[in-house]
Amino acid sequence: MSGTHTLPNLPYSNNALEPYIIGEIMRLHHDKHHKTYIDALNAAENNYARATTPKERIALQSAIRFNGGGHINHSLFWKNLTPAPDGTHVKSNGGILKDGPLKDAIKRDFGSLEDFIKEFNSTTTAIQGSGWGWLAWNPKTKVLEVVTTPNQDPVLTHVPIIGVDVWEHAYYLQYFNARAAYLEKIWNVINWEEGEKRYNEAVSGSKL
Repeated sequence: MSGTHTLPNLPYSNNALEPYIIGEIMRLHHDKHHKTYIDALNAAENNYARATTPKERIALQSAIRFNGGGHINHSLFWKNLTPAPDGTHVKSNGGILKDGPLKDAIKRDFGSLEDFIKEFNSTTTAIQGSGWGWLAWNPKTKVLEVVTTPNQDPVLTHVPIIGVDVWEHAYYLQYFNARAAYLEKIWNVINWEEGEKRYNEAVSGSKL
């Protein structure tokens, strides 16, 4: 049904990613920004369902693309993140890429995890304006690649494994205009277990 999208719950508390992402950013990012995309998507889909002419439907497509992409991307982003193992979250695995298929693939396609992060950060820092950086599986070439998308466009040609939001609302309250500093720190709370799950599903041909 159209117009029935809802805000997913965060799989952790707002302050669980501190000190790398402060709780106020998470609260505003999830509760305000993501919800705004959902509300606008629901409204656009409802209007599309009521539209009676091709012109009316065409006029609504940009709103569906933008807000639908925002909903898709953020729903993945929250799962991408998890607390770093510290005194509070001793059982967490944020930032830890364990031995396994994804680590092997990153070594194969980038040389090392460090080389991958360097390429990802330099490519994503260079995005003009707002957008997303992705570690993504190319189903045609069967390799991992760093790709970017503008605004809230979702990845359509690749399977997203890890995505990082570089809109200013994702980091400005803490890192101001230092996007590179935000990208350096976010790897401490990346949920590599979720990434490996998505990678395994991608290489097996599962539809994500």
